[in-house]
Amino acid sequence: MRPLSLYYLDASADGVKERSLVPSSHLHARLRRNATMSHAFSCKLLIVGGGSGGCTMAAKFARRLPKDSVIVVEPSAEHFYQPLFTLVGAGVKKVSDCVKAERACLPDKAIWIKDYAKFIDPDKMSVTTAKDHVINYEYLIVAVGLKYDYDKVPGLKQALDDEKSRVSTIYSPDYCGKTWSDLQNFKGGDAFFTYPNTPIKCPGAPQKICYLAESYFTKTDVRSKSNVTYNTSLPVIFGVKKYADALMKVVEKKNINVNFKTVLKEIHPENNEAVFYQVDDPTKTQAVKYDLLHVTPPMSTPEVLSSNSKLVDKTGFLNVDKYTLQHCTYPNIYGLGDCTNTPNSKTAAAIAKQCLVLQKNLLKTMKGKTAKARYDGYGACPLLTGHNKCILAEFVYDGVPRETMPFNQANESILAYYMKKDLFPYIYWNLMLKGYYHGPEVIRKLINPLGK
Repeated sequence: MRPLSLYYLDASADGVKERSLVPSSHLHARLRRNATMSHAFSCKLLIVGGGSGGCTMAAKFARRLPKDSVIVVEPSAEHFYQPLFTLVGAGVKKVSDCVKAERACLPDKAIWIKDYAKFIDPDKMSVTTAKDHVINYEYLIVAVGLKYDYDKVPGLKQALDDEKSRVSTIYSPDYCGKTWSDLQNFKGGDAFFTYPNTPIKCPGAPQKICYLAESYFTKTDVRSKSNVTYNTSLPVIFGVKKYADALMKVVEKKNINVNFKTVLKEIHPENNEAVFYQVDDPTKTQAVKYDLLHVTPPMSTPEVLSSNSKLVDKTGFLNVDKYTLQHCTYPNIYGLGDCTNTPNSKTAAAIAKQCLVLQKNLLKTMKGKTAKARYDGYGACPLLTGHNKCILAEFVYDGVPRETMPFNQANESILAYYMKKDLFPYIYWNLMLKGYYHGPEVIRKLINPLGK
């Protein structure tokens, strides 16, 4: 007989393909089947979202709670290591290097419900899925990430789906390979790279692909025939001054035009035309012709979260204490990763650090004690500035650098490039998703005890 945890509900089919039969205990998930092919579960810990944070927390608590006490709701059959998408767009990696089966990323002792969460009722302590399965929980971790709002830029989705449009984005596995094709087909002209007027995941990525593209244009002898422009909605190139100063030197050296507070409004792919507006005066627009356009799409939290006024702040993000990650109203709910309103950079490195804090605090909450562990806002962004070059930005809340290596990480480094390319993916798949990696704090104390 196969272990219970290898069975899952597949909400992509009519009814249920497989179902779990679990011992009846208040600490174990329990399932009953009703006449409409929906199911009701109960569990100690429910995790909504099976991305970086969800898988990591499932691994941590599946080891600490009785078998089948943890349920993960996640609709995707594949799990992507998204930080590598930039290198896919630059032709260094392939999409196949970034993906594993979601099942392989979840612990055997947890139950996976392959479905979308449709509604979270924090008062009844239940979650309803798209297929009307109801999951009752004692504790909830919300880790639903961000969604891409392609439709907020008219013409964007049409252009992305057109192989000949010269418009791409590295943010999706469906389109990051198109970025590489567009770079290869670029023979000179005007190349634009954009940053939207919304919070985004990995906020360094829009300029990383710009630098890598410029590097590729130089290698292929088309740079002298090209104008490279980076249009960002932000008033600065990066949120931490130390690294912003270094990056301004990079764009000056590469002769990249940078326009601040400039946002992509719409695309007319039939004319290879993009329209931008100014943040300070949205009525002020400019239409430009492009020969290559890389777009970072606007992003927001999924509707299951953004539409739930009991859980989110006025911006639609999960309302948690920025230090404890505990929900500000419901103490049995914690948040993790990109969907929360913590004022930190939304990166995988941030999630790694948050996971340890959340683990400590949730265990305290389960024992009826006060959550005391504090997240310091740590985040990291390996800013690829070219092939074999990288500025490894590390920082905490308020833009304070917190570096690990015993050298100035604002300087371009070959070592940092290969850490980004090879070391970090290894750590992600083999340590972080298994619940064993919480950031470089221990390493920092060993090799750079005086680092700031």
